[in-house]
Amino acid sequence: MNTISPAVALTPDTPAPVRSAKWTVSQVEALYQMPLMDLLFRAQQVHRENFDPNEVQRSTLISIKTGGCSEDCSYCSQSARYKTETEREALMQVEDVLAAAREAKAKGASRFCMGAAWRGPKEKELEVVTQMIREVKSLGLETCVTLGMLKEGQADQLKEAGLDYYNHNLDTDAEFYGQVITTHKHADRVDTISQVRHAGIKVCSGGILGMGESRRNRAAMVAQLANLNPPPESVPINNLVSIPGTPLAKTEQIDNFEFVRTIAAARITMPTSFVRLSAGREAMGDEMQALCFFAGANSIFYCDKLLTTSNPGIDRDQALFDKLGLRPI
Repeated sequence: MNTISPAVALTPDTPAPVRSAKWTVSQVEALYQMPLMDLLFRAQQVHRENFDPNEVQRSTLISIKTGGCSEDCSYCSQSARYKTETEREALMQVEDVLAAAREAKAKGASRFCMGAAWRGPKEKELEVVTQMIREVKSLGLETCVTLGMLKEGQADQLKEAGLDYYNHNLDTDAEFYGQVITTHKHADRVDTISQVRHAGIKVCSGGILGMGESRRNRAAMVAQLANLNPPPESVPINNLVSIPGTPLAKTEQIDNFEFVRTIAAARITMPTSFVRLSAGREAMGDEMQALCFFAGANSIFYCDKLLTTSNPGIDRDQALFDKLGLRPI
């Protein structure tokens, strides 16, 4: 793994020094400050050292329980505190989830992700989810769930059911977190990630860009993710989808190149992690997505809908893969 100190800017011909044990915020911020072409070159170098540059992992995400969440995440249409078009729905039946998983596998997905709008699951709910995990796992798909914050022992139950990944995003850095969410703390998210890791489940954790945070906030979030021990195996980078009725509905969109720089910073600081180009792809042109793949993104959500927001259709994604010569993992 490599380091870039604030005083050193790598060029394509400059070998990077060996980095210290942890990334500082200033070191990650220095990545953002590099000339874009040098940054992309370095990110692509790191990517090729650890992955096939022409392969992209494809995951399907469905909402198994929608709406009615007690939390006040300012970006989320599923919070019961905001008036949005998202309706509250009961937990899906296992048979319906299994049918969706079969369809996802038939269309080329390798991982099936299930999300529920909870602060955290109750025991009766967790029993149903563990059954879903077992059934989906039996199809030969990797399994991932995002269920909110976990209580002691719940991660062990998920591991026993065969869960491969648990998604729990940091969303943003600790300093900015309170401006986005007040009903729980940044440390609560880190605690759930620690429980998941201790149970032997792989971690999927990333963040959301464009919520009004500064570049330093973005750099701090990347550093916090990279300094988890070990870093998340999967790192989703989301571009905020502004949803009417939420407090962030009218937030100014982040600059496209700043988004690409974040993808590159994630790739350089977390060389062996899958970096997922996540929410917000529908508004991105093919050229923007191609630039993100060049910067080190090598995973996408491969479905028509992400929980409650839209996603590029499978046909559009396949057409883009064909144009770029990309292959599914």
